[in-house]
Amino acid sequence: MDLSIIIVNYNTRELTLKCIHSVLASTPSYSYEIILIDNASSDGTIQAVEEQFPQVTCIANKENVGFSKANNQGIKIAKGRYVLLLNSDTVVQTDTLDIMLRFMDAHPTVGASGCKIVLPDGSLDKACKRGFPTPSASFYYAFGFSKLFPNNPRFNQYQLGYLDADQEYPIDSLVGAFMLVRREAIDQVGMLDEEFFMYGEDIDWCYRIKQAGWVNYYYPRTQIIHYKGASSRKKPYKIIYEFHRAMILFHKKHFQRQYSWPINVMVFAGVGLKFVLSLIKNKLRPAR
Repeated sequence: MDLSIIIVNYNTRELTLKCIHSVLASTPSYSYEIILIDNASSDGTIQAVEEQFPQVTCIANKENVGFSKANNQGIKIAKGRYVLLLNSDTVVQTDTLDIMLRFMDAHPTVGASGCKIVLPDGSLDKACKRGFPTPSASFYYAFGFSKLFPNNPRFNQYQLGYLDADQEYPIDSLVGAFMLVRREAIDQVGMLDEEFFMYGEDIDWCYRIKQAGWVNYYYPRTQIIHYKGASSRKKPYKIIYEFHRAMILFHKKHFQRQYSWPINVMVFAGVGLKFVLSLIKNKLRPAR
């Protein structure tokens, strides 16, 4: 088996069906399998997938175990030389899988790669190519400096906005919406860290992969569509909480020992402030 495609679903039935259909409509010259992990959805996703796509391997969890743990469930039974994390709210092009696997086969030092990801309006999903969230990178991103100075490398260490999205290059971090990982890299660094519930696990994985000597690579010779939720909608408290908890967890795990205590205090205080501001901003949003 060449490729194992892992899709985690939580109450995104129609998007998940659309995602699977796009994969099955693709034309790769490689063998692949699709593994769907459902986190206790209440929208009948598992039944619909089993009826419409019997070739898909389904795992039905009795509770929402989070993105990391669900993906790890899929990785544990995956048979492919490569593992692809693919969000349920994405649509791949007919040649996406073929292009990406040919790239990986031709570049054995690349541990993980990602393609260009666009939003439904055609704009770039900026998360598809990122730097690591160092204290300075996180500060400039969290407090808007990256938006004010989009072409300045100093202020865009995280989203790398100064780099051409249509050019290929090694980067620090990819995004879990589409992340193609070599089996040897997984065997070396381990699976996703399940301490991260639904954010930060992809950055943490990329950090460990790069630390182990592999290259993380952005390869925009193909692209996918990512249907993210509308920004005008209110977000559940848990989503806001887990996003900021992931920031703290990543810093503690990888950066805390590298910096002095005043820097660490400023980081934790900054994340706390950002968390409060996000809650206020979310409360002021219209429901739809």
